[in-house]
Amino acid sequence: MRVIINLSTEPFRRDRAKLLATVICSIALLALLAAQTWLILGERGRAAESRERVARLNAELAEMHNGQATADTTIQQPLNAEVLERSVLLNSLIQRKAISWARLLDDIGGVLPNNVRMIQIRLPQVNIRNEVTLDMEVGASDELQAIEFTNRLAASPLFGPATLLRSDPPSQNEPLYRYRLTVSYAQKL
Repeated sequence: MRVIINLSTEPFRRDRAKLLATVICSIALLALLAAQTWLILGERGRAAESRERVARLNAELAEMHNGQATADTTIQQPLNAEVLERSVLLNSLIQRKAISWARLLDDIGGVLPNNVRMIQIRLPQVNIRNEVTLDMEVGASDELQAIEFTNRLAASPLFGPATLLRSDPPSQNEPLYRYRLTVSYAQKL
């Protein structure tokens, strides 16, 4: 029988590998902490720049609002309001007069198939960007003819794609399929 005698106060343990792994993990965690701290500080600097930019833009916006308020008070004076109302009316009349009906009908006639009838064209609408939108009603004896008309409108450089607002089937009083469309029109004002 063999007796093991240990004369030390504490028995020998093999902790070197665990200790080395703990040191390596601690160094890696410290490196990650340093990298995270560096990223946080960098983001804080960028956030401060963004806050400064937002504050500058808000100051500019407040200045614009003040300018708009002074312009509105000037315009709302009775004499100026009358002139503004008259100029808006004259500008809208000039804008409506700028649309040539002869040219409009000629352009529509260029894309209108022989078997499709133009029933009604409402007053063209002009938006803020001076784009003209036509609201029209057409009639056709067959649905395919109306589809051909919308395809011709989309293919034309003067018109855009047509949007169908309403369609009515033939009735006893009206033998045609009726389609109400809106389309953009490229007539220069």
